[in-house]
Amino acid sequence: MSIRVSQKSQRFTESVIREMTRLANAHGAVNLSQGFPDFPAPDVIKQEAARAVMSDVNQYAVTWGAKRLRDALVAKQQRFSGLSFDPEREVVVCCGATECMAATMMALVDPGDEVIVFEPYYENYGPDAILSGATPRFVRLREPDWSFDPAELEGAFNNRTRAIVVNTPNNPTGKVFSRPELESIAALCRKWDVLAITDEIYEHILFEGEHISMATLEGMRERTVTISGLSKTWSVTGWRIGWCLAPPEATNAIRKVHDFLTVGAPAPLQEAAAVALAMPDEYYRQLAEGYREKRAYLVPALADNGFGTFTPHGAYYCMTDISSFGFADDVTFARFLITEVGVAAVPGSSFYSDPSAGSQRLRFHFARRRETLEAAVEKLQNLKARLPAGPRR
Repeated sequence: MSIRVSQKSQRFTESVIREMTRLANAHGAVNLSQGFPDFPAPDVIKQEAARAVMSDVNQYAVTWGAKRLRDALVAKQQRFSGLSFDPEREVVVCCGATECMAATMMALVDPGDEVIVFEPYYENYGPDAILSGATPRFVRLREPDWSFDPAELEGAFNNRTRAIVVNTPNNPTGKVFSRPELESIAALCRKWDVLAITDEIYEHILFEGEHISMATLEGMRERTVTISGLSKTWSVTGWRIGWCLAPPEATNAIRKVHDFLTVGAPAPLQEAAAVALAMPDEYYRQLAEGYREKRAYLVPALADNGFGTFTPHGAYYCMTDISSFGFADDVTFARFLITEVGVAAVPGSSFYSDPSAGSQRLRFHFARRRETLEAAVEKLQNLKARLPAGPRR
């Protein structure tokens, strides 16, 4: 028997990022590919998670989020952005920001619509648009500062445009969108009556510039779905707690899709998330400073070992240029780096709609203990000695 698969499932691949982690594990390489920390989460939230489990908070929470967490989310958003949301009507808690993005697109985008995505982009955005039946339309962020051409962006909007995805701070580039850039995006959203779907998961990992939530801009509160989550700020990527903040018309639809995708996020971990969101300002300051120190160590070390580097202004990734090593493409080089050198990174082509655009790029992350980063750098110091002679394909 031959099983027929859907056409949409054939339009994208499995995650290249997670494939690199599997290869790293198989070869014992230092994993600077998939962006999850190797240091502990804060004790206070682990203790609250354990307390909730032992107190038998182990059954379904309210589908769109436990009240304690929804209240905490609204308080945190007010605290950091000044925006007020109704915890009963304007919040959806999902299984990570990843589900938030998928549920939002499925709920608010129709077949035949177009969704604008800046590239290089986090690899889920394209498949999310495809799974919702829409067509992704890509606008290039250009090196070295990852700026976009305003004319190219304006040309991407048309009568079929339903939404634009804005990820700031950005994965994989570390770009932090400036206020003028966001204002120009907002003006086009207002002109064409387009939704902004923002991925703000790295909102507190900032080195230069300021984090500006799109929903704070004029006329955008009513046309923005703000997505974030617990994973990156509190170093709990395996907990899968994310959230959407949006007007009731949007959350009503997102809640329905979320209900039939996953029913609800893990109940005891929602209790711990409420504690996390109430942590003092000093926690966020130390978080950013800790990552600033890691950036200051890894980025120059990559440059010293032959990589062209693009210094990130936020998040915990560094995109690099690998053209000096003479490999035909990024995938070949990434596999060589894992098997022969012992360091894992992500091929840049996985972040572009046209793989050739990223064929000489590699993304590293620095959400690692200092000793892990040092071990990676020590291995990279042997890179040039291990390069094969002749054409590298």
